[in-house]
Amino acid sequence: MKKWIVVLPLVALVVAACGRQPAPGVALTGAAAPRLAVEQFLAAVKAQDLQAMSVVWGTDKGPARDQLERSELEKREIIMQGCYDHDGYRILEEGPAPSGERFVKVEITRARKSATPTFSLVKGPSDRWYVRDAGITAMKDFCKR
Repeated sequence: MKKWIVVLPLVALVVAACGRQPAPGVALTGAAAPRLAVEQFLAAVKAQDLQAMSVVWGTDKGPARDQLERSELEKREIIMQGCYDHDGYRILEEGPAPSGERFVKVEITRARKSATPTFSLVKGPSDRWYVRDAGITAMKDFCKR
């Protein structure tokens, strides 16, 4: 009987703790801030990491990996990799956009070329930010053919 007096409060403590945090090994998708989402997206492009791209690119419903068929997702990501591959980048400006979105204007360089896309970011589940639109029209000269 004494065992239960000691064990029961410990079980209650563990159950309470599990309800407040994500399960171990389960990473949140998206990013904590709009600027960070852009930085993670561009880092994933540079690393040619489709998985990392798919968890920060998305909509207000969450990451693209949860919304698109895998083959379609990979096709789109490969196109984006070809367009956004870069030697360097710098954040120029960040601000509010319509409907609670944010914009981040970035200068991207590759060799002697530069482009200035404006990323549109949206808040999704768990207050995480996703790259909804990466301003690909500004990248047309970068896109590999």
